[in-house]
Amino acid sequence: MSYVDGFVVPVPKKNVKKYMTIAKLAAKVWKDHGAIDYCEAVADDVKPGKWTSFPRSVKLKKNETVIFSYITYKSRSHRDRVMKKVMSDPRLAKMMDPKKMPFDAKRMIWGGFKTAIVM
Repeated sequence: MSYVDGFVVPVPKKNVKKYMTIAKLAAKVWKDHGAIDYCEAVADDVKPGKWTSFPRSVKLKKNETVIFSYITYKSRSHRDRVMKKVMSDPRLAKMMDPKKMPFDAKRMIWGGFKTAIVM
């Protein structure tokens, strides 16, 4: 069964273009090292919920939008191998500086998931 890394990121609206420039490079790096799919999606229909929602999950501010992303792999072990290569890829070194990221990384949510249904 495949494996998915998922992310929810609050990005200032003024930084979406900069974020996407970085994301395009990240997508290339992940795919070069074996990821099956890489997707970045900008919020379009994500209203704040009463108790929980995408906006609430990242404490979204008025001038921000939510970006939902995922990367798919063949398996957890495949993901671990890809991730090891990605994290040592020099193309990402500049992007890993928290001071230069176009979003608040402290409010980013991420995790790895075993797939249950794929159609």
